Amino acid sequence: MCGIAGKVGFARETAVSSALVRRMMDAIRHRGPDDDGIYVEPQAVLGHRRLSIIDLNSGRQPISNEDGTLWIVYNGEIYNFPELRNQLLAKGHLFKTHTDTEVIVHLYEEFGDGCVKHLRGMFAFALWDARKKRLLLARDRVGIKPLYFAETSDSLLFASEIKALLVDSELRREVDPQAIDTFLTFNYVPGGDTLLRGVRKLEPGHYLVLERGQIKIERYWDLRFPAEKRQGSFDSAAEELNELLRRTVRDHMISDVPVGILLSGGVDSTALLSFMVRETNRDIKSFTVGFSGEQFADERFYAKMAAKKFGSQHYETTITASDFQEFLPKYVGHMEEPVCEPPAVALYYVTKMARQHVKVLMSGEGGDEAFAGYQNYRNGVWVERVKALGQHWAGAAASGVKQLARIPGFARLSKFPAMMNTPLDRYYYSRTSSPFSFFRRNKFEFYTPSFQQAIDPHFVDRQMALCFANVQGQSPLDQMLYVDTKTWLPDDLLIKADKITMANSLELRVPLLDHKVLEFAASLPDSYKLNGFTTKYILKKVFDGRVPKEILKRKKSGFPVPVQTWLAHDLKDFTHDLLLDRKTLQRGYFEQPAMEQLLAAHGSKSADHSLEIFSLITLELWHRRFVDAQEVSLPCEAGNEASVELPIGLPARPVQREILHSA
Repeated sequence: MCGIAGKVGFARETAVSSALVRRMMDAIRHRGPDDDGIYVEPQAVLGHRRLSIIDLNSGRQPISNEDGTLWIVYNGEIYNFPELRNQLLAKGHLFKTHTDTEVIVHLYEEFGDGCVKHLRGMFAFALWDARKKRLLLARDRVGIKPLYFAETSDSLLFASEIKALLVDSELRREVDPQAIDTFLTFNYVPGGDTLLRGVRKLEPGHYLVLERGQIKIERYWDLRFPAEKRQGSFDSAAEELNELLRRTVRDHMISDVPVGILLSGGVDSTALLSFMVRETNRDIKSFTVGFSGEQFADERFYAKMAAKKFGSQHYETTITASDFQEFLPKYVGHMEEPVCEPPAVALYYVTKMARQHVKVLMSGEGGDEAFAGYQNYRNGVWVERVKALGQHWAGAAASGVKQLARIPGFARLSKFPAMMNTPLDRYYYSRTSSPFSFFRRNKFEFYTPSFQQAIDPHFVDRQMALCFANVQGQSPLDQMLYVDTKTWLPDDLLIKADKITMANSLELRVPLLDHKVLEFAASLPDSYKLNGFTTKYILKKVFDGRVPKEILKRKKSGFPVPVQTWLAHDLKDFTHDLLLDRKTLQRGYFEQPAMEQLLAAHGSKSADHSLEIFSLITLELWHRRFVDAQEVSLPCEAGNEASVELPIGLPARPVQREILHSA
């Protein structure tokens, strides 16, 4: 687990500054505090920060092939690298280390760009072919590891984090209004865009090639849901899944340093702990977080139950509203992309505690997206089933639900009548039901006229339609699972997981997002995942008898950060001062009366606008951190509101790329 950064000229005569790349590496030192390394030639400079996990003594990067014509900087873990290494040794390749990094170099010698298809794990890497003057950037299939790139007038920049790119003064910065609207629609920014024009994400399952001044981006993997689902009985599929998960967790345990687990008290992390203790003779440490105040429910009770059953050394920490507020500016600095994820603040504090004991953590992230664990999947499937009965039944159901939604306590049902008259690809916007979200419904009241003119109101609709087009003809459940795997998962959950754990110099591994597990889940009939009203049906079958029944049968609660109460009470003054501040309003995005009404409604408890308010807080803090602040290389402290004149505008040279959609 590391951080990478570099710059490559478009032409052989372009001179790249090694001092610049060293400053880029310094900006992401938290990703790799153990060591650093750099490869330098006139046209290309590749930098690396190392967090030592495997081959502690000889795994320093950059790493080359036998004759020094190929060089790589790499971030991640390849879990099948021992088998790949043996295959390459049999072909005559010579190895200097026992790292997974070196395996990639020799795979490239054998398979060229196709080397990525042989890798099983999480990764982001840059490989420089010195003979061909050719750069290959690649990112893992699901997007567990981040990779950003941008262009200056004569070069391509790349890095694990945006703050490293912004070290280069040649990179002009301009906020993209369309991306702001997209963020407020989804609560994150899906796809390759960021809030800064010219700064792009290399999307999951893609690689980028820079050669002869031209950029080509190609997709090498996509999640496929076969029309003919897996044959055989449910019990045999459950047995096969059990063995697949056992092997996957075993492979994810590979490490030369201690491994622990983030124990939420939910089904997935508890099951992972059960596999971990079975696959190692080491002591396992587990970690969880709770919140001060007797009125707040959290996961500590169930996490302790799981730890006691499986014998892990268990640690927990508690955070307060003041802890939450204190970390918010740093949260934005580490995340770099505005993401509405209040649990990320709690994740920071629990991983800060964990870093005192381990360098590697497991997490149950991904089980819900693979095996249909969220209620919105169940709701969407039942809405589509009712619609399939015909217009009469759909209309009757919509009328009945509309009446029910008027009863106190059932207001959350108010969106379902409209869903009955809306196609799935219009109402299911990656977990947000976007057409019914606050900012979509109140856009013309909340946005200023000038901001409305700066955006295309139909952009997000087209963006999601393109995603749904890849699974056209599939079942409603498969469509929802695909959309979440391609958007919500990499651009929200996994950004949070990577950026916040790396803020504490920790490696996070997510076995349930191994691509073999995802492909297996995609091959299952819908009823194996969503059976009646039971979510994650087959996964719960596998875990029955392994996970305590109190955990297996409990209602899914997510990670219950009490942000609704905190924003209405403990953080009320902070929230009002920030969002109604002259600097905030002068950005020209939002109407002051609408902002005041939003805050008043939440404060009076007439409506829960906690996610909308948290999104607005992160958006404003992001501007103060990455647009107003002069220094961008390190996370800011609370109260840093330095303002300087910055150049704006797009890079002079447009991106020249060809997107190939063959997997």
